[in-house]
Amino acid sequence: MNWIRTHVWPIVAVLLALIVVWYVAAAWMNSQWTLDQAARAQTTPSFGEIVADTMAQERPKLPAPHQVAYSFYDLVFDKKITSRRSLVYHAWITLSATLLGFAIGTGLGIALALGIVHNRAMDQSVMPWAIASQTIPILAIAPMIIVVLNSIGISGLIPKAIISAYLSFFPVVVGMVAGLRSPDSMQMDLLKTYNASPVQVLFKLRLPASMPFLFASLKVGIAAALVGAVVGELPVQQGGLGARLLGGSYYGQTIQMWAALFMAAILAAILVFTVARIESGVLKRLGMAR
Repeated sequence: MNWIRTHVWPIVAVLLALIVVWYVAAAWMNSQWTLDQAARAQTTPSFGEIVADTMAQERPKLPAPHQVAYSFYDLVFDKKITSRRSLVYHAWITLSATLLGFAIGTGLGIALALGIVHNRAMDQSVMPWAIASQTIPILAIAPMIIVVLNSIGISGLIPKAIISAYLSFFPVVVGMVAGLRSPDSMQMDLLKTYNASPVQVLFKLRLPASMPFLFASLKVGIAAALVGAVVGELPVQQGGLGARLLGGSYYGQTIQMWAALFMAAILAAILVFTVARIESGVLKRLGMAR
């Protein structure tokens, strides 16, 4: 009972508060359309009629929670997963680009971190460029990447994966560099007294010490990779949650947009949770379990 009071109830309380605020915001934002319709009909609706109408509009400015929940259930459970109207179908397209981009970004980030830590020239030259690369807005560079790659015959999954890798590699670089440099001077001096080679220092000290830093970065990187995949789907409109979001904005289908947004949030939560479970297992094997 104490566990429920200390862990479950705070989450439920915040969730209920957010739902109440959401309903109030939906009623307020959607009421103008109701009032305009009443003015055209030269009628004066009651407060109850205004609230009821704002909760049931087909294309509201802000859909009510129950509208989003119904649309989400319909698009996830009532549609075949092979249908282009299914959110599961579009989520798989986004997930494929996310995982490939995350793998590329993670591999590139770890490789750059190893080079930066072991080579002073790379530390002075590569790291500033890695930082500068993150100042370019992804919405500006994503269409450029897609157009350039399409011009040389590369389309589909690869351009979106490259955009995901672009966003995910930087957290991995920063976290891995911090992790590889985390052993203190006493630990490094001890291995030097044993005449350990740089490779032995790397595998016996630096890499194990870097694991908490790496997994903290991977959680950020996997979420960033998902954002990159969604952004990469906006210009091409060939499926994916990004295409659903943009299509909904074109046709005023705000309820479907919010359903796709929730699917993206759920997908991100699953990916971060998966990384966290892997982290728990790895740290436990290394004797670092928390």
